[in-house]
Amino acid sequence: MARREEIECWLTDMDGVLVHENAALPGAAALLQQWTDTGTPFLVLTNNSIYTPRDLSARLRASGLNVPEDRIWTSALATADFLKAQIAGGTAFVIGEMGLTTALHEAGFTMTETTPDFVVVGETRNYSFDAITKAIRLILGGARFIATNPDATGPSADGPMPATGAIAALITKATGREPYVVGKPNPMMFRSAMNKIGAHSENTAMIGDRMDTDIVAGIEAGLHTILVMTGISDEAEIARYPFRPSEILSGVHELLATELIESDEI
Repeated sequence: MARREEIECWLTDMDGVLVHENAALPGAAALLQQWTDTGTPFLVLTNNSIYTPRDLSARLRASGLNVPEDRIWTSALATADFLKAQIAGGTAFVIGEMGLTTALHEAGFTMTETTPDFVVVGETRNYSFDAITKAIRLILGGARFIATNPDATGPSADGPMPATGAIAALITKATGREPYVVGKPNPMMFRSAMNKIGAHSENTAMIGDRMDTDIVAGIEAGLHTILVMTGISDEAEIARYPFRPSEILSGVHELLATELIESDEI
């Protein structure tokens, strides 16, 4: 794995790294601007499959962060990229929102309820018992079972709510079939992101706030990994795992300050 000074391309998580509850975290805007000004390839990654990159770009802009939509890579896009490589022009039955259906349509997939190649489960705020029942029957009929991400719960104003992983577990219990999960912590999501920006693992870094997704996937993909403490991780959380990131920072502002200092010294 490269040292930080050898890093040429950057992948970064969004929530807990760049933003917290729709507010930009210290140093995030300046770091993104620095990457843009220097022509440094980067992508903002998220396991959220609900929104399109255009939606997420607008959300970040409202938080004071300038991230063009082509600099955003979601689990929906990674899933569509993977499925296209499996069966070009295939068919899918989808449980999910616009972010997922748009990504699959743009990858050349047709949505169908009749003998689809894949059943794809993603994030949605409107899980339907009828749709879940149909998914179970289609999988038992031979469709391949795919999930965009493994997150069992997601945040809401009123507390945790069931997410992709919880619904996928319900379908697994009913079918006996485990899904192939494309999003983090599957390092495939990082590999597809690197392919998009022409990056290589030996000179790419991943910034994240979760040991169980961002960091382990980054390590398995051979990346320089940076854990920031502005999300869910604390010292007790880090101690639970047998692996460690390349670096632990209090936030991305430390990364920016270090780079600025290095620039001043040149």
